[in-house]
Amino acid sequence: MASLNYLYGKPQSQGDFKQNPEDFVVEEVLDIEFTGEGEHVCLQIIKRGENTAYLAKQIAKFASVAPRDVSYAGLKDRHGVCTQWFSVPVPIKKHIDFSQLNSDSMVVINQIRHNRKLKTGCHKGNRFVITLRNVTNHLDVLSRINAVRQGVPNYFAEQRFGHDGHNLTMAERLFSGEQIRDKKLRGIVISAARSYIFNQIVSNRVKEHGLAKTWQREVFLLSGSNAFFEDDLNDEIVERLSQGDILLSAPLVGKGEKGLTEVERIWLEKFADWHQGLASLGLKNERRSLRVVPKDLQVKTIDPKTLQLNFELPKGCYATSVLRELIEHKDVSLIEKPQNGELET
Repeated sequence: MASLNYLYGKPQSQGDFKQNPEDFVVEEVLDIEFTGEGEHVCLQIIKRGENTAYLAKQIAKFASVAPRDVSYAGLKDRHGVCTQWFSVPVPIKKHIDFSQLNSDSMVVINQIRHNRKLKTGCHKGNRFVITLRNVTNHLDVLSRINAVRQGVPNYFAEQRFGHDGHNLTMAERLFSGEQIRDKKLRGIVISAARSYIFNQIVSNRVKEHGLAKTWQREVFLLSGSNAFFEDDLNDEIVERLSQGDILLSAPLVGKGEKGLTEVERIWLEKFADWHQGLASLGLKNERRSLRVVPKDLQVKTIDPKTLQLNFELPKGCYATSVLRELIEHKDVSLIEKPQNGELET
């Protein structure tokens, strides 16, 4: 991540991130109207210092179901205080009081029946409250707020790539012919490779063009959708961009060259082996928004060395992509106990 280009220049301030679990508060924004009846119980849980997969196993054990039957919208970081939803199948005539699971590390604050299980990615986004400590130059952070409100590069964050980039090392071995038999691990490695290439393409664009300039021919992403189309710039396109109906995008590469601009094809030559490796796995070319705009970004100065940030991001986007444009932050939780992080999805 340190090698990726900054949109607004490298921050002049440093600070500590996740010094305490309460310094990283995440609330899942779930845009679902529950039916109040059905064979699935949806649980809203506040967790502290636990990862999502572990809690899913605890719920499964308590409900006497297989761990695979417990689902959730997205993984949440272990090092924080996170509110998220789980679902577990429970026969209609059976009642389980999941509040009996309450402990120092998790509290069930809501349980309600629904007619279907929660699926990965079914949430709308995440709301963050982040406290930064030992800030060296809070005025530099404040001077960047209005710029960052206009959006930042939609980079995948470091946890996508594993501790010390281990997932990328595994990707190199995979594309060199080594087999990864664990399907879950294989999926993580493939995703890391695509994410790495995406970051490099976005970084190139930031360096040469920024994120505001539109090329004369682009591949545009439909807002709120995975659908995309290529077109020349015209009056209608300019208006749709201004309304947010369509978005500038960068590739998540796969098979073929559909959905790639001429410039992107040139930039991808550097990653030809990985691109071919991903294509050989049958992955289709997809697109991801080039920019992410933090919604309702607010800053509060607790004191000159302590700042609190509050904002919302769409699902699949990373709080650290916003932070890196504001401050050179050090994740204290990783220094204390190095380990692979989880995706902020």
